[in-house]
Amino acid sequence: MWFWLLKIKENILTKNERGLIYWLITGGFALVMTLEYLTPPEYVFGYLYTGTILLANSRLSRKGVFGVTLAAAGLTLLNLFVPGVEMIHAPTVANRFIAVIALLVTGYLSHRNRRNEEAIAYTQAQLRSQEQLAQMREDFVSTLTHDLKTPLLGAIQTLKSFQKGQFGGVTPMQEHVIETMTRSHRTTLQLVETLLDVYRIDAEGLKLQRSPVNLVTVAQEAIATLTEVARARQVYICVNYGESDFRRSLWVNGDYLQLGRVFSNLLMNGINHTPRGGNVEVVLEGSSHHEIVRILDSGCGMTQEELPHLFERFYQGHSDRHAKGSGLGLYLSRQIIEAHGGIIWAENRASRGAMFGFRLPACPPPS
Repeated sequence: MWFWLLKIKENILTKNERGLIYWLITGGFALVMTLEYLTPPEYVFGYLYTGTILLANSRLSRKGVFGVTLAAAGLTLLNLFVPGVEMIHAPTVANRFIAVIALLVTGYLSHRNRRNEEAIAYTQAQLRSQEQLAQMREDFVSTLTHDLKTPLLGAIQTLKSFQKGQFGGVTPMQEHVIETMTRSHRTTLQLVETLLDVYRIDAEGLKLQRSPVNLVTVAQEAIATLTEVARARQVYICVNYGESDFRRSLWVNGDYLQLGRVFSNLLMNGINHTPRGGNVEVVLEGSSHHEIVRILDSGCGMTQEELPHLFERFYQGHSDRHAKGSGLGLYLSRQIIEAHGGIIWAENRASRGAMFGFRLPACPPPS
C-alpha cells in the first residue's frame, strides 16, 4: 500500500512541473546541438546528452526516456552529415558511434537503475507494512492476555468459594469436578502470565532482583511443586549431585523467582517428554567459577532439525508429548539465563533421552 502511495505521489505532477521538465530537456538539447553544429565533427559533444537522459529518467515514463535516448543518439550521428562542409574521416565516425553506444548504455542503465530503486522502495514499503502489522498483533495479544487475567482470577476465586461451602454443601463428585476446573483455570492463568512476561521482557527487558541464591534450594522447591504432576503421569523425579554423594550448595547471584521459573519450565519439559514409568533426573554440579544444572529425561530425544529451534518463541517441536505446550517455556528460560550472564543449551543423551542444561557464574556463599 505504501508503495502505491509513493508511486501516485511521484506520478501526479502538476502541469507546471511537467512543463518545467520538458523545458529543461529542450534547453539541454539546444545547448548540446549548438556546441555540436557550430564546431567541426571531430569535436564530439554528444556525450553531454547523458544529462538530458538522466533528467528524463528521473521524471518521465519509460517511453519518454526511450524517446529522449533515441533523439540524442540520432542527433549525435546527424552531425556527421550536417552541416556537411568538411570531409568525414574514419576516426570521427568511430568517435561518433562510440558516443552513441555510450548514450544507449546510459539510457538502458538509468532505466534499469530506476526499476531497481522502485523495487527497493516496494520492498521497504512491504517491510514497514509487515512491521506495523506485527506490532499491531503483538499489542493485540499483549492487551488480550492482560485482560484475560481478571476473569480467570475471578473464576478461580469463585471455585474456591464453592469448595469452602459458601454456596451450600458440596458432594464428593462435585468436589472432584471443582478441583478439575480449578486446576484447568490455574493452568490457563499460568499460560497467560507467561505470555505477558514474554511480551514485557521483549519490550522492556528483564529486570532482576538479585541476591545470593542456592540453586539446590530452588531445585528442591520446583521439584516439590511438580511432584503431583509427575506422579499423575507416572514419572519419577530424582536429584543427583554429581561426584558428591551428599547434599551441597550451589550459590549464584540471581533472582530467586526467575530461576525457579527456569527449573519449573525445564522440569515440566522433561516430564512432558518422558514416557510413563520413566524418570527425570536433575544433576547439580559446581566448580569454583560456574554452577551447572542438567535436567535429563528418558524420552525419545530430539531430531537434528529441532535442535537449532528449541529455544525460539512458540516453537513446540515434533516429538511425542503427554501434553502439548505453548512453546514459550524454553524461550522464556533462555531469556532468564542469558539475563543472568549464563548460557543454556540442549543435546541428545548418549543413551535414550535428551538433556537440557544451563550454566551460571558462581558466587561466594553469604556470610
